[in-house]
Amino acid sequence: MPRFALGLALGLALMVWLAGLRGAKLGDQLSAFSTVFLGIFIEAAPFLLLGTLASGLVEVFASPDLLRHRIPSGALGGALAGTALGFLFPVCECGTVPLARRLFRKGLPVSAGVAFLLAAPVVNPIVLASTAAAFGFGSLLVWRFALTVVIASVTGLIFSVETRPQRLLRPSALPTLQGGSQALATAWPRRTWAQDLNRALLVAGDEFFEMGRYLVLGSGLAAAMQTFIPQSRLLALGSGPLLSVLVMLGLAVLLSVCSTVDSFVALAFLGTFSPGSVLAFLVYGPMVDLKSILMFRQVFKRRGLLYLVLIPLVLTIAVTVTMNLLPTP
Repeated sequence: MPRFALGLALGLALMVWLAGLRGAKLGDQLSAFSTVFLGIFIEAAPFLLLGTLASGLVEVFASPDLLRHRIPSGALGGALAGTALGFLFPVCECGTVPLARRLFRKGLPVSAGVAFLLAAPVVNPIVLASTAAAFGFGSLLVWRFALTVVIASVTGLIFSVETRPQRLLRPSALPTLQGGSQALATAWPRRTWAQDLNRALLVAGDEFFEMGRYLVLGSGLAAAMQTFIPQSRLLALGSGPLLSVLVMLGLAVLLSVCSTVDSFVALAFLGTFSPGSVLAFLVYGPMVDLKSILMFRQVFKRRGLLYLVLIPLVLTIAVTVTMNLLPTP
């Protein structure tokens, strides 16, 4: 929380400095900023609430034992099944990591677990609905989900080359027979429906307030870039086929916006940055950002973490830069 407050303070100082450089009235600038910020936040907040409610329900009511026996053990089949599994769990990247770790403990193949980790934050119904609400049912929606499915499946398939999971996973994520720790070897808890529902709501509430601060920060940055930075500078920054992609990838990692609402943040950049760079933000951000990297460290060893970050990064850059280089139809 102190780092979040520091970020807001630095952001406000930056806005005041930029307004002074432009010679504009600070009051007018702040009024315009407030309007843009509230527009982004109010549109996105309902999807964040819906996503956190679904996450709480999945955390409490979905037993991993119901899933692991239905996942193929083969490399390609496991990767595809893990990607498809993402359609069934309406959770963002914060909810997928603890669930994937428990599934690994139950014997889920690494290829399936990695594909699930990368695909689930994007291909689930809630993110589909929020993306459609922000961009409509068009090419950007199709490209986001298609590219996510391909990258998640390919990454899971590459991970299957390592036949010894203990080289990639931490002991807390390994089955006991493969040298895993006993930390997570607990039975699925039995409670009454009222107790389960209460726990689900508590989980949802905690996640809503935890993720809400990232939504506030992301919405504020998007609004500040529209209000305080001259459009000519943004156009120059966002027009390069490679530079625009790298800038948006950097923003995606640093902002760590929840996938249920990142479409509304990305929408603010669509008129300034190239479609390929906006797509890079929408595809790579839900897979890998600062908060998910910290969570991945609790599941993967350094080698596995490096692969998990770099393989999707290279694939995303290759596809989106190519899109920027191709002539617009």
